[in-house]
Amino acid sequence: MEFESILLDGVSAARPLVIAGPCSAETEEQVMTTARQLSRHGIKIFRAGIWKPRTKPGGFEGVGVSGLEWLKRVKNELGMYVSTEVATPTHVREALAADLDMLWIGARTAANPFAMQEIADALEGVDIPVLVKNPVNPDLELWIGAIERLYNAGVCRIAAIHRGFSSYEKNMYRNLPQWRIPIELRRRLPGLPIICDPSHMGGRRELIAPISQQAMDLNFDGLIVETHCNPDKAWSDAAQQVTPDVLDFILNTLVIRNVEQVTEGLEDLRRKIDELDNQLLTLLAKRMEISEEIGRYKKEKGMPILQSARYGEILNKRVYQAHAMGMSENFMKTVLEAIHEESVRHQMEIMK
Repeated sequence: MEFESILLDGVSAARPLVIAGPCSAETEEQVMTTARQLSRHGIKIFRAGIWKPRTKPGGFEGVGVSGLEWLKRVKNELGMYVSTEVATPTHVREALAADLDMLWIGARTAANPFAMQEIADALEGVDIPVLVKNPVNPDLELWIGAIERLYNAGVCRIAAIHRGFSSYEKNMYRNLPQWRIPIELRRRLPGLPIICDPSHMGGRRELIAPISQQAMDLNFDGLIVETHCNPDKAWSDAAQQVTPDVLDFILNTLVIRNVEQVTEGLEDLRRKIDELDNQLLTLLAKRMEISEEIGRYKKEKGMPILQSARYGEILNKRVYQAHAMGMSENFMKTVLEAIHEESVRHQMEIMK
């Protein structure tokens, strides 16, 4: 797939591309006040939710079609590009009729291939930038599939929005970053712009700045930040919105590293990494050979493959050792689980 890197004419390609505005369009006054403040700070692309999907009925589900007129006013009076989320073909038709400049597709919709295909069909032949948020769960193939459906419909100005992934476990984030997934997305689709949504990822306004910096350090192309003229009074997601002034401060304190920096000085270190990787592969191959020997012994003695006590002992010991060596416990646990899974696969082949 070949994507157009320039999403909107007249918007600088320099990082970061910034899209900002309230979680929800609430009133015409709120929309215009926020947009004016953002425009004064040089923001070119305004966002606001018109239709708001809610987990349970009874919450504020957006002002609907009437809010599109407010976005048109932002566009006509302030010269800003305007965007909103679409979740159905009807939303697409209404947004296009209102002459919106950009659309985005939310996490719940991106997780539904039927809904994505309906939206793709509604956009067939339409030249408009479309941003696709990652699905709620960490499913890279589902994310790529959503993007492919749009591309197959002729939409070439596509970008991904990384907003993090849901988790049942309590942690500091509303949605876990799991940076490895967008990193793999970039490897698979190298021309695809990737934009970070630090508002939904953090869930708290104090996390927006550090998450935004992490995204820039990972060479993300832009940020989509929920910004409200009076965040504490917001009708939805109040805790994760910032004022336009705070957004301006965050953007001005970001460190944007030089992507084109010459890397000759890294070549020696990279060669050492390559050598160590080769050593790791050799050691892992030897480990699998020993696992096969263990498998043959278990088969001869009528023993089951899985020895839970032994596996638990190794896992705990190695994780403790890794932590003492400056590595994260989660990292080592993931590595050991993968090694154990491969060892079991080898022993299952022996058992056959």
